[in-house]
Amino acid sequence: MPSDRSGELIDAFLDALWLEQGASDNTLAAYRRDLQAWATQLEAQGRTLCAPGGETLAAWFDARREAGYHLRSNARLLSSLRRFYRWALADGLVDHDPLVAVRLPRVRPSLPEHLQEDEVERLLAAPDVATDLGLRDRAMLEVLYGAGLRVTELVGLTTDALNLRQGVVRVRGKGDKDRLVPLGEEALDWLERYLRTARGALMHDTTRPALFPGRSDACLTRQAFWYRIKAYARMAGIDRPLSPHTLRHAFATHLLNHGANLRVVQLLLGHSDLSTTQIYTHVAQARLEALHADHHPRG
Repeated sequence: MPSDRSGELIDAFLDALWLEQGASDNTLAAYRRDLQAWATQLEAQGRTLCAPGGETLAAWFDARREAGYHLRSNARLLSSLRRFYRWALADGLVDHDPLVAVRLPRVRPSLPEHLQEDEVERLLAAPDVATDLGLRDRAMLEVLYGAGLRVTELVGLTTDALNLRQGVVRVRGKGDKDRLVPLGEEALDWLERYLRTARGALMHDTTRPALFPGRSDACLTRQAFWYRIKAYARMAGIDRPLSPHTLRHAFATHLLNHGANLRVVQLLLGHSDLSTTQIYTHVAQARLEALHADHHPRG
């Protein structure tokens, strides 16, 4: 465990991150884990967070590589430490950035897993809409794919976030930033059916705000919904691994495949930086190359 002094510095950094950028609980927890691990390594060498020594970090990364940690994991860790030391430098806690000369091999961005359009159709059709739970799940899947939401954004939706007349949903994304996202006709149709018949049957108190309730009229948890998605994937005959972002990735990739503008996709996904969205151009490009290879006489 890091010392009390290290713990105080980490707390102060995370407070600043939350105040300045509205970082989510998950983001803050990830930074805390990285910084606590780093502080523990330093203290074992008789060093502190404010006097780390670049050679200590290099030795630690070498040890992590030998222990089987992937390059991507080390790159994410270095990113966390860089952010901490930029904050520490700005606050006068260090007189220079001790990691300025530390470099890792460049990590090639991995292409996100996504479903083909026929696979999405099979997944959406998997819930038994003759049941209240099945109708709820069908509506959730349609909104997840139709609006490209994060799973956490979907399960956190409340009834007042919907405007069925205008066909939009208000989504609170990362950093507590709100955005309006249009819902397609299919998603709207299933939402209306669900609200008309199933939601009231699933709740003890229909005045509670959760759009998609789980137990005790509270919002369905992310973990519970993802468990159901994996079950529906098996029913649909989709046997490759899925991630919590699979339908979000499919949403973005299918839009680009059908000619959507990258800037529009960025706005719909709620990405603050266009570079985050650009990874989907690689997915679409890979799809175009595969089509060319399959169908062109000289492919």
